Amino acid sequence: MALAGVRVIELAGLAPAPFCGMILADFGARVIRIDRTKMAMTVDTQARGKQSVALNLKSPKGVAVLKKLCVQSDVVLEPYRKGVMEKMGLGPDDLLKENPRLIYARLTGYGQSGSYAKAAGHDINYLAMSGLLSMLGRSSEKPHAPMNLMADFAGGGLMCAFGIVLALLERSRSGQGQIIDVSMVEGAAYVGSFMWKSRSIGLWNHPRGENLLDGGAPFYDTYRTSDGKYVAVGAIEPQFYQQLLQGLDLDPADLPSQMSVSDWPKLRHTFTHVFATKTRAEWGQIFDGTDACVTPVLSQDEVVSHPHNRVRGSFLKDAQGEISPRPAPVLSRSPAEPSLSRDPFIGEHTHSVLQEYGFEKDQIEEFLSVVYVKKTRKKIF
Repeated sequence: MALAGVRVIELAGLAPAPFCGMILADFGARVIRIDRTKMAMTVDTQARGKQSVALNLKSPKGVAVLKKLCVQSDVVLEPYRKGVMEKMGLGPDDLLKENPRLIYARLTGYGQSGSYAKAAGHDINYLAMSGLLSMLGRSSEKPHAPMNLMADFAGGGLMCAFGIVLALLERSRSGQGQIIDVSMVEGAAYVGSFMWKSRSIGLWNHPRGENLLDGGAPFYDTYRTSDGKYVAVGAIEPQFYQQLLQGLDLDPADLPSQMSVSDWPKLRHTFTHVFATKTRAEWGQIFDGTDACVTPVLSQDEVVSHPHNRVRGSFLKDAQGEISPRPAPVLSRSPAEPSLSRDPFIGEHTHSVLQEYGFEKDQIEEFLSVVYVKKTRKKIF
């Protein structure tokens, strides 16, 4: 796989950092997640393909073990607030001094500098600070955050994985590691660059929810069908819009112009009424094979069985029968081969990993006996 041979130490966290680690593992990196020994429960559902080592990071010896793991690896992925790693003597200055080739990725909400650098927050806060949240939501309604996808996962985990791959590529030329400062605010804003770069062409000159791509246009929206399901419509271009009207059995002469914004509410009312006359499957029979840009809104339970997704193998089933998306993108020569085995128990690989990193058997047993390093069998939920 593309990242085969890359060793990653991932400090256990929530959402964005685990997702970043899973991406790296899916494409071949050896990802070792460092868990705390005293942990009631972790909610890392992105543990596919990783190993788990449990360390007591409140102990100097536990910190020393972690330091040895870090300096013998290619990448350190840490999701803590600014200053936490420095207090343990594990900041980038300390580790890069011993391993100049180390890539040290710091994934936080607000970044390593600025007045909010040490502030707590979640996806909705980072999205608010990015400028994007103000643009999301229906007309005349308050801003609405689309789950925690844009900042946590797109602007955070995915952007961090991208930064790590860039640093690995650059290291192949320079031989030097570097520090990656990933701010979820900036990552989300960067993902939304289109919003800024397209303001001058009139795409966002109406209030929230009244523009072409934010739910304002009736030909770019979702509609309820007679069986209580939904279809998605994205017929923006005139030739696609023409095929949409043809499938709906509507005469363009009886309708206002497609781009007459003041008539969009009337047009939406018409589309709503027509789509409600047939089931989602019936609309599929009408629109499949056309360029009307009408697709079913599939539930998580339905995506696997859809013919298109099934042919491509777009979704995987693991050893426990759980469904998840296949890693993307698809590489022709070195594609991802994600693990289909169960997620690791906390501390499951402590002994084997420490042995691999050069610890002697008696040292490991000593660690285990005094709970500097601890093996547990707690399942990751």
